Amino acid sequence: MTRTRLILILFCLGFVLSCAQKNRPEYLLRASLLVNDNHSWYKSFAYFSELLETKSDGRIKLEIYHSEQLAKEVEAIRLIQSGVIDMTSTSSMLNNWIEIAAFCEMPFLIKDTDEMTRLIKSPIGKQIEREIRDKTDLRVIGYLPAGARHLTSNRPIKHPDELQGLILRVPSIPSFVTAWQACGAKPTPMAYSEVFTALQQGTVEAQENPLALIYSQGFSEVQEYVNLTAHVVSWTYPVIGEKQYQALPEDLQRIFDACALEMQTYALQVYEQEQKNVRQKLLDQGMQLIEVDKAAFANKAVSALRESLSPDMQEVYEQIIEMKASWE
Repeated sequence: MTRTRLILILFCLGFVLSCAQKNRPEYLLRASLLVNDNHSWYKSFAYFSELLETKSDGRIKLEIYHSEQLAKEVEAIRLIQSGVIDMTSTSSMLNNWIEIAAFCEMPFLIKDTDEMTRLIKSPIGKQIEREIRDKTDLRVIGYLPAGARHLTSNRPIKHPDELQGLILRVPSIPSFVTAWQACGAKPTPMAYSEVFTALQQGTVEAQENPLALIYSQGFSEVQEYVNLTAHVVSWTYPVIGEKQYQALPEDLQRIFDACALEMQTYALQVYEQEQKNVRQKLLDQGMQLIEVDKAAFANKAVSALRESLSPDMQEVYEQIIEMKASWE
C-alpha cells in the first residue's frame, strides 16, 4: 500500500467518523408506550419527537417503542427510575407508588371529558402531578385523553347482575379490582400486551378499555359486544424521568417544555378526530354496542370504592364530589 493511498484511506475514515459524530444527538431519549402505532397517544409522541429534533437542531432525538416492545407499563416506570429508558405514558398505574394517582381513573367518579379536564387543572390535579414528581421521580409534561372505558364481552351485559363469575381482565390497579369485584365479576390483573391472546385462548372472558384501544388492539376479533358502561373517563400522563429532564441544559429544557405544550394541543385534536370515527369502525368490524344501566353499576361499586381508600384519600374523594357539584 502506497503512502499516498494510506493517507487517503485515513482521511476518508476520519471524514466518516466526523460525520457520524455530527449526526449523533447530544441527548438520545427513549420512550416505551403500551399502545400500538395506530393510537392517538403514539401519534402524539411521534409529533413530539419531530418537534424536539427540529427545534433543538438535532441536539435531542426521541425514539419511540410502541406496543410494550421495551417493557410493560410498570416495568417501564421502573426502567425510567433506574435511568435505562427515559419516557412513557402512565396514570393510575402509579397507584402502586402513590395512592392519589387512583383518581386519574377512579371508576364511577368522572362522567365526561369536561369534568376530566376540570379535575386535571384543579388544585387536586396539580397535587397529583406534584406527588408523581416528588415520590416517583417522574415529571408530568401534559396529559393525553383516553376517553370513557367500556366493557367488552361475548354476551351482552346490561346490568351488573349479569356479571356474576365473569372472568374479566383489568390493569393492575387496585380501584379497578375493587369496583368489578363489587359488581360481581372476577377481575384478573394482566398486562395490556397479553390481553388479546388471553381472550383468544379463553383465559379471560372479557376486558374493559376505551373505544380507541378496543379498536386499535383488534379486540373485535375476539369479542362481540361493547357494553357501554363508561365506568371510567380517563387520561394518561406523558412523563419523563426527573433526573433525565434535569440533565438537559436550560436552553434544551425550554425547548423541551415548548414542544410538550405543542404536543398537548396536537393530542387533543387527534383525540377528537379519533372519537368521531371509532364507534363506526367498531360497528363495521361487526361489534355490537349495548346500552346498559349505568346507575346500577355505579350503585354496586361506589361504596366499596370509598371504603377501599385510606382516610386521607376519602377526604380527597369528597373534595372532588364537592367540586363536581360546583361545576353543575
